[in-house]
Amino acid sequence: MSIYKSSVNKPITTILIFVGVIIMGLYSLIQLPIDQFPEIEIPSVTVMTSYPGANGTEVETNVSKVLENSLNSVDGLKEIYSTSKDNLSLVTLEFEWGANLDEALNDVRSSIDLVYDALPDGASRPMIIKLNASMMPVMQYAVTAEDSYPGIKKIIEDNLITVLNRIDGIGNISLLGSPQRYVYVDIDPTKLNSFGLSLETVGSAIANNNMNLASGTVKMGKEQYQLRVQGEYVASEDINNIVVSSTYDGKQIFVRDVAQVRDTIKDVTLEEKINGKDGARLIIMKQSGANTVEIAKKVREQIAQVQKTLPPDIHFEIIYDSSELIQNAVFGLSEAIMYALIFVVFVVLFFLGKWRATFIISLTIPISLIVSFIYLYYTGSSLNIISLSSLSIAIGMVVDDAIVVLENINIHIERGSSPREAAIYATNEVWVSVIATTLVIVAVFLPLTLVGGITGVMFKELGWIVTIVVCVSTLVAITLTPSLSAMMLTIKKKTENSKTNRFSYQNTVVKWLDKVDELYANILRWCLRNKAITLTLAVLIFVGSLVPVFMGAIGTDFMAQNDVGRLTITIELQRGTRLEEASKTARIIESRIAKIAPETQLISTSTGSSDETGFSSLFTSSTNNKIVMMVRTSKKYDRERTIFEIAEKIREDLATLPEVITYDVSTARFGGAMGGNNVEVEIFGHDFDATNAVAAELKQRMEKLSGARNVDIDREEDRPELKIELDKEKISRHGINTVMMASYVRNRVNGMSAGNFKEQGDEYPILVRLTEEHRNSITSIEELNIATMQGKLLKLKELADIKEYWGPPNIERKRRERIVTVSATPEGVSLGELAEQIKAEVKQISVPQGVQVQVGGDYETQQESFADIATLFLLIVILVYIVMASQFESFSKPFIIMMSVPFAITGVILALLITGTSLNLIGALGVVLLVGIVVKNGIVLVDYINLMRDRGNELNEAIALSGQSRLRPVLMTAVTTILGMIPMTLSTSEGSETWVPMGIVVIGGLVVSTLVTLIVVPTLYAVMSRRGERNKEEKLRKSFTFFDKPVSKE
Repeated sequence: MSIYKSSVNKPITTILIFVGVIIMGLYSLIQLPIDQFPEIEIPSVTVMTSYPGANGTEVETNVSKVLENSLNSVDGLKEIYSTSKDNLSLVTLEFEWGANLDEALNDVRSSIDLVYDALPDGASRPMIIKLNASMMPVMQYAVTAEDSYPGIKKIIEDNLITVLNRIDGIGNISLLGSPQRYVYVDIDPTKLNSFGLSLETVGSAIANNNMNLASGTVKMGKEQYQLRVQGEYVASEDINNIVVSSTYDGKQIFVRDVAQVRDTIKDVTLEEKINGKDGARLIIMKQSGANTVEIAKKVREQIAQVQKTLPPDIHFEIIYDSSELIQNAVFGLSEAIMYALIFVVFVVLFFLGKWRATFIISLTIPISLIVSFIYLYYTGSSLNIISLSSLSIAIGMVVDDAIVVLENINIHIERGSSPREAAIYATNEVWVSVIATTLVIVAVFLPLTLVGGITGVMFKELGWIVTIVVCVSTLVAITLTPSLSAMMLTIKKKTENSKTNRFSYQNTVVKWLDKVDELYANILRWCLRNKAITLTLAVLIFVGSLVPVFMGAIGTDFMAQNDVGRLTITIELQRGTRLEEASKTARIIESRIAKIAPETQLISTSTGSSDETGFSSLFTSSTNNKIVMMVRTSKKYDRERTIFEIAEKIREDLATLPEVITYDVSTARFGGAMGGNNVEVEIFGHDFDATNAVAAELKQRMEKLSGARNVDIDREEDRPELKIELDKEKISRHGINTVMMASYVRNRVNGMSAGNFKEQGDEYPILVRLTEEHRNSITSIEELNIATMQGKLLKLKELADIKEYWGPPNIERKRRERIVTVSATPEGVSLGELAEQIKAEVKQISVPQGVQVQVGGDYETQQESFADIATLFLLIVILVYIVMASQFESFSKPFIIMMSVPFAITGVILALLITGTSLNLIGALGVVLLVGIVVKNGIVLVDYINLMRDRGNELNEAIALSGQSRLRPVLMTAVTTILGMIPMTLSTSEGSETWVPMGIVVIGGLVVSTLVTLIVVPTLYAVMSRRGERNKEEKLRKSFTFFDKPVSKE
């Protein structure tokens, strides 16, 4: 017994099975976490090696090159990069997206073990760091304070961070830019010299008197006591009273005699300001796989509670909250799905005019979509932008099969069959073609799960979800739809009322649709009489639509840039600029931004660099002449200008400031987002001077391009450094070696650590150093006193020369060659257009020998992704052809249907031209999806033409009758798909820009291809078919002979 017959005979069982599926789906939906993207493993591994005392060139030669040569043989390696800087080597290995990093890590360890002995003495064992999404912050808060500012670190750590650490799924929490308490002992060298003391003597005295030591046990009577000498400082002022030494006449020398003790805030190297006020940044990360939205919600709740207990001058303001973006994007897509659902229901109701039929078809949508939640739950995925967009794409398709089945049932009922009989026989007629059209959609979406690269990683989920949803919709169409039709549909008797009521459905919509059917049939008959004119016009339309492509009127991008109301501004000042001067410039720029962009709500500014050695410091600049600003504006829908227009105004203003050397105003999201939009020109070559000259010339040329913004060279300029060249003979004569000399100089300039001052469980460093005026010039450094082993005090200038020179920059390498990169982002032009302009400029540059130049960056990734999609397109066309050839048992009929694909491309080109949109990765994916969507209509038409011919109709008449009969289902399926995409295309929610190109492409392609398909496919069918080839009666007659003559119709 067939599945549809069983479902009609056992309606309660059928209904309850689907009710069970819905319950499971809703349970899965409740359990699903909400995130921005599916869990994506970043395909890169970093090998970090420290080599103390070596400069960038030495690190490159002795560490980076050695590791690169060994690691280059790791399986699956795509690119190898390295950065060599003072004391540190970073080698980054980039693999293909979707690669197995656990296997790669084992290979990396083996390669390091092979060359570890070849690394220089003093180099640390290389450390392997695997990057993952949990290293990206999910939230950033600006914490401002006035009177409480000096103690803000302790207040936040004790009261807030301890509470936040209790939240499930929370990762690392750090406070950047908060003032740290230090105890400085500033020594006056003149006084120190008068007593014949060295700085180390003072430091040792302070450290040795700051200890709590166990001193054994004492037994008294029946008790035993631990003896402990309590010598730690109770207050920082106690340091003043420490005896350093005594004079020949027995007079004691105290610390206060030679130095000033200051219990204060650490000298600022990284200054954080929020809207020009003192503040700090609270950075919150999550554990891998944790629910971003849930964590952010709990963090906001805890901060609101804790704030009540904090001093009233401490305020929190959000700089960045990824959950807001996720919720807005999810809400926008959910809204698009709801609108699409309503549109689809109205279309079905308009064409069928029966609320019961509409209800049966509409049930397909929630059932099909809910099954996708079960898939997401069991694969451990989340409700994210990709999965919701997949549902938005599928919503117009899921009703197609149910429409075909129910419309056929409806025809049988109108002919007088009972609903039960109609449900069985009508489904029997169409269920094979319904499954065939579904196989076409599966042939389009399933290959998406096999694509490599970033395209495959991003759209694997889309492929699976649409495949599952469409297969479920087919199952619903051949089980639940006939079952409910048998129960709910009735034989409608024509009443007098329907004849007299001018505004009844029959007298308005049906009559209008009948006229449309007739008009279409007449147009079709004309086209069949004038096949040559029709096909020539069609070819001209297609060829004409390709002209804009060859003229370069349609640009190409990688990913659409989203307006999320945030900007990142990076400004570089004159090299060697002091932090204090950089800070003054930052305040000027802040006030100018506030005037230019009144939409600005918050500006968080970091000036200088942190001198702390953490993981993050590996990837940040170590210079004081950089200012980084994070600007948050009002929401997209609350302002008239886009974030891109605001960014352009800020760029124009920064260009007028003489103190600003370079600047970069980026609208890309910070917090780990997919896809950038830049063109990078990679200049390979060993000679620094040669590559720098090419980079400088190229930057000059690129800055003149009208569409290029944020033109930047990634190689930092040489740093000014002071080199102390020791006289080896002199220092050895005085019993001093190089290490001792370096230590003496460091103690006097940076300070000598003399332990920690403890207070209420916290420890604060004690630093002994010379006063500021005795260490802030070359002369004062030359005058530094160095104590010899014999106790003599010598000046530094007696033992060494101090020379000023420019230190080598960080040395970047790619593919085991030195590289410098010049990058630019497009503004007002597409990424592809900017890349072509830059390529033209590159050709005009005279490149010296030994230097190679190539264009890459996101443009290179875009080209790779487009190549993947082109391969996918060809694969899908072949698969769709195979499915249709199997269905029609013909090699020629699928070719006729495939002719709708070129006209879909015509529609895509027109839609992109009209809307002024460039084709990006998502749009290109839309073109691929169109293959399956547009051929479905052709299948319905050709299938019915074959049926009409089998019933004995003449070829042209069979085509005209089929067109007239199948026009409505073709229009219904096309209109439901188009209306399903419209809400996604018109959405203005944050993050909606990503999916707009796909909506434009699918709508444009489907509109044109549907109109052309209704004319071209039938006409081509007439051209490629022979009269009488499907006349079964004539074939049967010819198979019989009568008196040795074949029987023929007289």
